[in-house]
Amino acid sequence: MSADIKSHLIDLLTQSLAGVAPQSPASAIALERPKQAAHGDWACNIAMQLAKPLKRNPRELAQALIAGLPASPWLDRAELAGPGFINLRLKPAAKLDAVRRVLAAGTGYGRADTGHGRPFLVEFVSANPTGPLHVGHGRQAALGDAISALLEAQGWKVAREFYYNDAGAQIDNLALSVQARAREQRGEAAGFPESGYHGEYIREIAADYLAGNGDPDDLATVRKFAVAALRREQDEDLRAFGVKFDNYYLESSLYADGKVEATVTALTASGKTYEQDGALWLRTTDYGDDKDRVMRKSDGSHTYFVPDVAYHVTKWQRGFAHAVNIQGSDHHGTVARVRAGLQALSAVTGAGIPRDYPDYVLHKMVTVMKGGEEVKLSKRAGSYVTVRDLIDEVGRDAVRFFLVSRKADTEFVFDIDLAKSQTEDNPVYYVQYAHARICSVLAQSGTDPQSLQTAELAPLALERELVLAQRLGEFPEMLAEAARDFTPHTLVFYLRELAAEFHSYYNAERVLVADEGLKLARLALIQAVRQVLQNGLALLGVRAPEKM
Repeated sequence: MSADIKSHLIDLLTQSLAGVAPQSPASAIALERPKQAAHGDWACNIAMQLAKPLKRNPRELAQALIAGLPASPWLDRAELAGPGFINLRLKPAAKLDAVRRVLAAGTGYGRADTGHGRPFLVEFVSANPTGPLHVGHGRQAALGDAISALLEAQGWKVAREFYYNDAGAQIDNLALSVQARAREQRGEAAGFPESGYHGEYIREIAADYLAGNGDPDDLATVRKFAVAALRREQDEDLRAFGVKFDNYYLESSLYADGKVEATVTALTASGKTYEQDGALWLRTTDYGDDKDRVMRKSDGSHTYFVPDVAYHVTKWQRGFAHAVNIQGSDHHGTVARVRAGLQALSAVTGAGIPRDYPDYVLHKMVTVMKGGEEVKLSKRAGSYVTVRDLIDEVGRDAVRFFLVSRKADTEFVFDIDLAKSQTEDNPVYYVQYAHARICSVLAQSGTDPQSLQTAELAPLALERELVLAQRLGEFPEMLAEAARDFTPHTLVFYLRELAAEFHSYYNAERVLVADEGLKLARLALIQAVRQVLQNGLALLGVRAPEKM
């Protein structure tokens, strides 16, 4: 018998199908959760799928499949519904089996080995070193770290990478901005660059530069000092956020190592480039882009597109056949460009890069609200809210939880007042409180949690108890889907539902009852809930407190 309930049910249907229609592929069998609980625990539409090729009535076929199901200690009954659905109802023991599996696996519950240790590169944040990290970078950091953790939980060997855009016009503007402030602080008349950075942090960097006897007229040294200072600050912000990277890749190294020029040469050799108006273009429209893109401008400088392609070539060459980029939705245009460049290169080099390489997760803006009004400015940044502002205001847990609580491609309103509230309306508080509440009950019971692995679960017969147990059984599949689809918000939804179902159960029923058998069964159930809450929060980088 399969250890997993869903796999077990599919095995039963596969055996029945082999007897009813042996020529039909068992791979077509799929189970779904019915939208209404009254329709059973699982539903299968295999009869409707096969009715036409088998030239049979779907209801008649479904009835034959039901009749052919082998006996099972977990399946209570199968029912025919509608035009040919097969609704499956589980025995209580099947639902409660999840409790046993959670207690046995502990922190490993929900993990799988789909990745088989293969490498997977997750690139995220990748902020220009021109200022403190803003709240959009925070959303990237939370998404990227959670996606990385989900992939690791599925057996992938994940490398977290930060790509520093430390070359180009934005760095020139940073250097000129710091230079101008340094000259001001020395009492010199200095014009501020039109595209300069105006935050208070620029004055701080200028002051530090002068304190070290730096020469404002040495622009190259100013540039190096400013970039280093902001990289340190961004690293401090990331540490405060609990995010660590395995590798930092410098855009400047692509030029220094000749990778940008090599990319241009290879793309030209592909026959997909042409010159027009003094510029070098790539026929990206041959690969699905809406228009061709300039590679090298008439002044001889490269567009951002070229080092982006060169950088992604290195990902492939470094052995990362699987890669995902988490970026802002303003990078939407780069997806087609980068993939087109990689395809053109692959055609001439025979690299074999897939057409959809790399994967992308593009997130939308975050609006910060406080007191019913939008917060737009940071004292230090001057033009945006920094992720450090949020961490200082509401704490790391709330920021990380909130910023992955919606689909990445939807805009998100971060309500500071809600994040600080201690009510059931605050989702992170509600989930953490469920964990702490269970810890309190377990402590009061004086029971060794390890001993609960052998507790008899048969006394758990209430509908709320079976619903909780069944929800625990959904955790592994939910994690697998969240990792596959790069959707950590589904984990947030799951944790909120599990917490709500626990609170509802706890408010309705006593756990520490006089009946010893029932008490131990209920303690085992809530210990399993606690373990799954802890496992899920850990993947989000959020604490599971024992007291609140």
